[in-house]
Amino acid sequence: GDGHPKIQPMGAHEAFFVSAGRDPRGMPVVCNDDQVVGHVVDLWIDLPEQIVRYLEIELETGGRCLAPMQLVRVKPRYVDIRTLDTARMAQVPQTASMEQITLLEEEKIVAFYGGGELYCR
Repeated sequence: GDGHPKIQPMGAHEAFFVSAGRDPRGMPVVCNDDQVVGHVVDLWIDLPEQIVRYLEIELETGGRCLAPMQLVRVKPRYVDIRTLDTARMAQVPQTASMEQITLLEEEKIVAFYGGGELYCR
C-alpha cells in the first residue's frame, strides 16, 4: 500500500463525534444547478489530526462518492456543492475501498472538484 490509512470513515470509529459546527450526516446535498444530488451518509476523518476531510455522499442515482470538506459549504439545512452540477457528481473518481483513501485517490478527487470550480467561474 502507500502508507498508513489515516483517513477513514467516521462510522467505523464510534469514539468520534462532531464537536465543531453541525453534523451534516443526513443532510441533502445540493449542486450548482440547485438539484438535490444525494444525502450525506458518513464523514471521513483524518485520524491523527481528528478533523473531517471528506463527506461521503449517497447519490440519488445509486452509488456513493466523496466530497472534500474544503470545497463544500455546510448550510443550516443542506450541504452546498458549488463546483459541480448533478451530472458531474456522478463522475466523481471513486475510491478502491470504502474503508480508506489513498493519496493518489485524494489528488484525483480534489482535482475533480477543484477543476469544476475553475470551470464554473
